[in-house]
Amino acid sequence: MMQVPVAKAEQATSAAVLRIAAVSKRFGSMTVLQDCSLSVAEGEIVTLLGPSGCGKTTLLRCIAGFWNPEEGAILIDGQDTVQTPVNRRPVGVVFQSYALFPHLTVAENIGYGLRMRGLPKTEIAARVAAALETVSLSGLGGRYPAQLSGGQQQRVAIARVLVLEPRVLLLDEPFNALDAKLRGAMQVDLRQLIKRLGMTAIFVTHDQEEALTMSDRIAVMRAGRIEQVAPPEEIFDRPATAYVADFIGSSNFWQAEAQAGRVILPDGQDLSTSLTGPVRVMSRPHNLSLQPGALGPWQGRLLFQRSVGALVEYHVTTDSGDMRVMAMRRPAARQPVEGDTVTLGVIDPGLCAVYEP
Repeated sequence: MMQVPVAKAEQATSAAVLRIAAVSKRFGSMTVLQDCSLSVAEGEIVTLLGPSGCGKTTLLRCIAGFWNPEEGAILIDGQDTVQTPVNRRPVGVVFQSYALFPHLTVAENIGYGLRMRGLPKTEIAARVAAALETVSLSGLGGRYPAQLSGGQQQRVAIARVLVLEPRVLLLDEPFNALDAKLRGAMQVDLRQLIKRLGMTAIFVTHDQEEALTMSDRIAVMRAGRIEQVAPPEEIFDRPATAYVADFIGSSNFWQAEAQAGRVILPDGQDLSTSLTGPVRVMSRPHNLSLQPGALGPWQGRLLFQRSVGALVEYHVTTDSGDMRVMAMRRPAARQPVEGDTVTLGVIDPGLCAVYEP
């Protein structure tokens, strides 16, 4: 049985490249970040994940230096950067819109930051060529942004940051402008590139599938706070709060009563808990079974079903509430039809989570 305490601010370690320590940010009377703490290790990709307005982009902008927090510290390699000007922070930002200069060539866009630093032309040319090769755009340096596809423009934006050799790479929803098929391919390509270069990165998205693909760890945010920081599989399998469970993936919730350290499930099985009294129980759809007919204590009526590749998704109404079940499609077996009575069961009680109501 999963039962995880509410996540507290993560403790930063001395080995962390980036340490965010108790950062709070306000705009007037509105608090948009509250006591956010996070550590990011060398070569790690950490995603800030949450719905619009949760504070993830604000936190990224504080790291970049566009805004300064009212409280807390942002340390890179042990040095607090809160008072460091934007152009002197060892970070690079890839924006949603890519922010490429349309009147400059690809090579000129990539070399722009190096020119602002006053580097010699020969060094700029060599570093731009290396950056183009890194993002697989060799031979396209003379083109203009309008002559490139969306995916190529994104790689130019990434190369423009990489050429500056930042200590921390910041990516603000960089796939928003791409279509669904290209997004999936670019997610894998970008993760592999960041890992190959050994870079430390903060990735911001509201898309949970994107976060699960890109991340070594995910920081789930809610209303300016960090709810849980953990690897993707732990976030999905052992969500620390009901909010995280509901936000990540699909979840079934129902009310129950905890007595003497046990919770009785609707199908008659039980699991242990340290809570007492009214509780909420959560199970993922793939942890529920479904059989046609009235075969057990947890019965319901099938409202809707649809095939999802090799799986079938069932929507069932029960006395415990409406449930979703994901099961393997078995063409030879008898399939229930909408309106039928079906019996549900919990496959593994240990994969359920228990929360306070």
